[in-house]
Formats: sequence, C-alpha cells, structure tokens
Amino acid sequence: MTAASQYVEQGDARDDSLKRVLAARLARQHALQRYRRRSTTAGKGPHFLRQGQRYLTFCSNDYLGLAGDPRLAEALAEGARRFGTGGGASHLVCGHSEAHESLEARLAALTGQPRALLFSSGYQANLGVISTLLGRGDVALHDRLNHASLLDATRLAGASLVRFAHRDAVDCGERLSSLDTARRTLVVTDGVFSMDGDVADLPALAARCERHRAWLMVDDAHGLGVLGTDGGGTWQAQSLEPGRIAASVGTLGKALGTQGAFVAGSETLIEALIQFARPYIYTTSLSPALAWATLTSLDIVRDEPERRAHLSTLIERFRHEAAGLAELDLHLAPSITPIQPLIVGPSWSVPGSGGQGGNEAAALALAAALDSAGIWCSAIRPPTVPAGTSRLRFTLSAAHTLEEVDRLISVLFDTARRLWSARETLTEGTSTREAST
Repeated sequence: MTAASQYVEQGDARDDSLKRVLAARLARQHALQRYRRRSTTAGKGPHFLRQGQRYLTFCSNDYLGLAGDPRLAEALAEGARRFGTGGGASHLVCGHSEAHESLEARLAALTGQPRALLFSSGYQANLGVISTLLGRGDVALHDRLNHASLLDATRLAGASLVRFAHRDAVDCGERLSSLDTARRTLVVTDGVFSMDGDVADLPALAARCERHRAWLMVDDAHGLGVLGTDGGGTWQAQSLEPGRIAASVGTLGKALGTQGAFVAGSETLIEALIQFARPYIYTTSLSPALAWATLTSLDIVRDEPERRAHLSTLIERFRHEAAGLAELDLHLAPSITPIQPLIVGPSWSVPGSGGQGGNEAAALALAAALDSAGIWCSAIRPPTVPAGTSRLRFTLSAAHTLEEVDRLISVLFDTARRLWSARETLTEGTSTREAST
C-alpha cells in the first residue's frame, strides 16, 4: 500500500479521482511531518482534560484568563435571556441589537477611535477592511511576518502584495518611496506578531505613512487587553495618537475571552465598511449574548489591572528561568508579550534533513515529551513559520500561577536535556504528536 492509498476510501468510482488527488496531498503532509490533528478537550483553561488525562496548558491565547471566568458565563446567560442566543439576521436587516451597539461604543473608546464595527471573526474583519480600502491596481505593503488572514485578504481584494522586512520601518519607507504615488497604498502590520511575540514599531510606521501619504492598518489581535496602561493595545503602550492609525482591528476571542472581532477607526471608515464590506453585509450578526458578555470582559479589563501586572510577572519569571536553555540550542525569541516562542536550533537537525526536517522533528519530539508529563504546548512548524525555525510556542495567561510556570520550567529542562543526549532518535515516534500548527 502506498502512503497516499491509505486515504482512498471504497466507494463510487466517480469521486475516486478527487480522493486520490487529496490523498496525495495528505500523504505529503505526513511525509513532511506537518500533518495536523484536532484535540477534543473538557474543562476550562489553563487546565484541560483530554482523553481522560489532565493537562496544564501553555498554548491558549486566553491571556487574561477570562474565557473561564464565571462572571462572563453569568453575563452570557443574562444576554441570552435578554436578546436570544443568535442574531437572527445580518446587522443591516434586523440583527443589530442594543448589545451590539453598546459593545461597539465601548470598543471604540478602548482603542481611542471615534467608532467601531463588529465582525464575526478576525479573518472577516481583515478581509472587510482590505477589500473596502483596496482593489485592483492598489498596493498593500505588509510586514513580512503578518498573519495569514491579512495576506489572504489582500489577494482576495485583487491588490498587489508587497512586503517589507520584519519590524523595519526604514525598509517600509524605502519601499513606499518606490511606489507610484497615484496608487492607493495601505501599510499593514500586526501589533503583536502571533508566532514571535514581538511588537511592531507603530510610531515609526505611522511617520513613514504620513510622509508618503499611505494609510496604516494595525491588526492588534494579540495586543488588545494586554498592552497599555488600560489594555488599549499596542498603540497605547507606545503612546501613539490613535488617529494616526486608519484602521485598527481587534479580536474578542483572545484576551477578552469571548468570540468575534471588530474594526475601529474614523466615522468615514466605519460608514464605508457598513456600505461596502461584504463580510459584514452578508453575514448573520455576532451572537448578541456574546456581545453582552464581552461588555463584562471590558469591565474586568478596566477594573482589574492586577491581571496585567500578574501576567507581566509570569513573563519575566519564564524568560529569566528559560534563558539557560540556550546551552541546549533552544532559544527564546525577544518577546515581552505573553507569546514566548522557544526556537529549536540547527544542532537538533537530523543528518540528511538539510537542517529543516530534523528541526521540525525535534519540535514535535519536545512537544510530545512535555505532553507525556501533562504539559500541553504546540509545536509550530512550516508553513506557519519559516523553514528551519520550528518552535514551541508557549503562551502565558493571568490564570497561571508562579508555581505552574516553575513546573513548566522544570519539566522543560528535564525534557530538553534528555532529548539532547539522544538527538539521533528524534524522528522516532513523532507521529504521536502531530496535532500542532
């Protein structure tokens, strides 16, 4: 039996060719050690049950520990009783409730913008903004490590996609100066980069945009609620006037602990999105009960700054203790955010892998060893990250304790030392941990 044939099911010969085409792609994912599987969980983070085993989780984006907060559950139930569980229609028909209206006003205030507009997901929000602002003949200038949804949105809008070096405002400015000034240009960046945890230099990018009459769009999905004195996000942490950002995107399903997304910006931008953003126009509105629950999230972000303070303490503790892993060719990325990537160095590569396959195998093996000790952290591999930079992406939450971070460090060092001494066997058994990104 070939590697691909295991996926070809018995059935009607009419769809046999479809199965064979897809089976070949699936087999290649296995061969590259990039096959992904879902894990079904029970419980609330950071403590999950999976297949009857309890795990301490360090791969969730629940940065403030709000997803399991009972106050949000109570608010969700209250919202369902008041408004129902579903929106029932799009916002432009009869699906825009008082809960949505109140939440948009609060999100605008948090981001320092005049207005905000709710979307069902961050992917839809990014698609809505870019497809409204740009079309064929226009240019989107992206940070090289931007999230996939931003890149997809540009391609779907039909605009030209140009990239500048990661977090390099000088390179961004040079590329802006080379573009035709008659073309509409949008500079697009994440606030906090999801796989590296580092932060864009928004003031420097805003200055280049103003110099070259370009617009600035910031996807602050991983900064909202976490960075800034009030949790306003990257712009607030960097003391940037919010009006210098044409479009700010945030999500509700990370630090805020619920679900959905929004775009914040000027009155004109929001009105344009209402009129022209197809992902907004042709989608049933976000659950009003979730919108109501998110108002409680915003209350907690405002009233409990100690959550951010505790999170900062956890980050400092983890970075200080994990720095010694560099002796084992495991390197922390330069991040001050809850996203703490541990990049697997080239010494872990299996001979003959060209420095890539072994790197991925090592990340999988490290994740599997942590898994067996009851600690869940995903191994991140290409194409999510560049080849040769496979990593463990640890994410910290205000719901973690210092003792839990210390446990993680202890298990991580024990695991790394054991595998370091047996690197030649890393390719064995990696199929047991193929659930990573």
